[in-house]
Amino acid sequence: MKKLLNAITCNEPKLLIKPTIWNVLANLSYLLPFLCLTYTVGNIYQYFTSGIWNPTSLWIAWGIMIGCFILTYILENEACKVTYRDGFGTSAKGRVKLAEHIRKLPLGFLMGKDSGEIGNTMMNDFSRTETAMTHIMPQLISGLLIAIIASVGLIMDDWRMGLAMFAGLPVSLLVMFAMSGLERKLDGQLSSAKVQYGGKLQEYLYGMRIIKSYNMQGEDFGKLEHACEEYRDASIRIEGSVGPLNLVSTALLRSGLPLMTIVGVYLVIGGTLELPEFALFLLVGSRVFDPLAVAIMNYSELIMCQTSGERIVNLLNEKEMPGEKAPRQDHEIKFEHVNFGYGAEQILHDVTASMKMGSMTALVGPSGSGKSTMLRLIARFYDPTEGKVLFGGIAESEMEPEKLMRKISMVFQDVYLFQDTIANNIRYGKENATQKEIEEAARMANCYDFIVKQPQGFDTMIGEGGSTLSGGEKQRISIARAMLKDAPVVLLDEATASLDPENEAQIQQAISRLITGRTVIVIAHRLKTIIGADNILVLEQGRIIESGTHKELLSRRGLYAKLWNLQTTTEGWKIN
Repeated sequence: MKKLLNAITCNEPKLLIKPTIWNVLANLSYLLPFLCLTYTVGNIYQYFTSGIWNPTSLWIAWGIMIGCFILTYILENEACKVTYRDGFGTSAKGRVKLAEHIRKLPLGFLMGKDSGEIGNTMMNDFSRTETAMTHIMPQLISGLLIAIIASVGLIMDDWRMGLAMFAGLPVSLLVMFAMSGLERKLDGQLSSAKVQYGGKLQEYLYGMRIIKSYNMQGEDFGKLEHACEEYRDASIRIEGSVGPLNLVSTALLRSGLPLMTIVGVYLVIGGTLELPEFALFLLVGSRVFDPLAVAIMNYSELIMCQTSGERIVNLLNEKEMPGEKAPRQDHEIKFEHVNFGYGAEQILHDVTASMKMGSMTALVGPSGSGKSTMLRLIARFYDPTEGKVLFGGIAESEMEPEKLMRKISMVFQDVYLFQDTIANNIRYGKENATQKEIEEAARMANCYDFIVKQPQGFDTMIGEGGSTLSGGEKQRISIARAMLKDAPVVLLDEATASLDPENEAQIQQAISRLITGRTVIVIAHRLKTIIGADNILVLEQGRIIESGTHKELLSRRGLYAKLWNLQTTTEGWKIN
């Protein structure tokens, strides 16, 4: 039970206390009118047997009934407020907490997850825990407590009637608990199908340009269709299997009502049970079955909510990147015998290198040689599997990731902009930046002129991912963001690739301003852009095979010289 409560409340079961108390009070107040009704039946029975009745007491009973209805409304109203406020509030806090936690996880963990899996946890799993906290658990607990209280009272009044009433309960509970394993299995299949469906839909929408340009149909579209059908089938399986079992369990529970009626009739006829007591069992007893039936019907859904909550808790329990130290003012970067791989695939092999403070270091080499991986290790998207990456003489694995990232600005080839205003996208470099600072950064990045020509200038909304801007415009905004951050270390991942000459010239000029006086590590495919680098590291198959200046490397006639000659030869290539 503790595990279940922790799962559906994201490890905060105490939040269920207040909603449960208010629901118990509301349900108790709902029982009181039935006691008054029993008293009324007793008065009527007394009149027919002895000719005596007490109208004053009847008016008092009716007045109490009206008062109980008003009290029930007040208590249920407060129960709803507390239940929904705490339930939805916990879910909202949980989503924020999980999003913040995900931000602190190693990038390798996230890359190893299906894109739809975490989205399913953030949205669907939290929606289920919301339902558990607002519609299931408080009502279930309060219903069981009311049933227990009423049952104890009725059994104390007449144990024979009490036993008859709950004769079907043990078998009903047995069926209910027996099907929990099946529910977990089917819910796992449903969750997997939902993730697959979400992933295929996302892939379909993101790949729409390719789908349209190549007129992809048939099997290519069939992947999405198949995912939809799998989700449909999984949904039908869980409803078709669990629903009938729930109905059987509820029917077994309610079988106690007719059994109690039969026993009661024989006891009344036999003279061992008074008719008012029989009426008490019929009125209050029938009311007791309602919360129990609701509890049984909700139990199966609660099991599914538990599995959703466990997925959330498991994700929250994933270890964040460790480290508490703050980086020093010195920001020389060193690789010491670094090995690293993505899963079983080893990328870097015994890499040792030094990138001096205030210098420009270029990383060159064939595709897949480990250039981007080195950049990611410097930014601490990952930690090495062996060896160390040192920042100012301190191992990055010992540093607090957020404090380290304050020292680093990054400009990628593939720029992602958020669906927000241009000003806010630049402001990500410095949260408390003034409008004047944002505009100055835009000027330095050569994007001020095109921004002010937008419909709302800096307040113009950008489409998701920057879809409403050209590649060059997005790149310049990302450089403005880096300008505003003003970090001492700049990482450049071939920021001028795939751009037209005009944009390339403006971006090169902006980058020149960005890197002035900073430590720069740049990935370069176009070797002419890094002729002036202080040091060039040449990688091949995850190893540094050459290092030196442009002139030194050309004189050695190694891989760098080969790449240089290839690029020089192909510069004049054209389509005939």
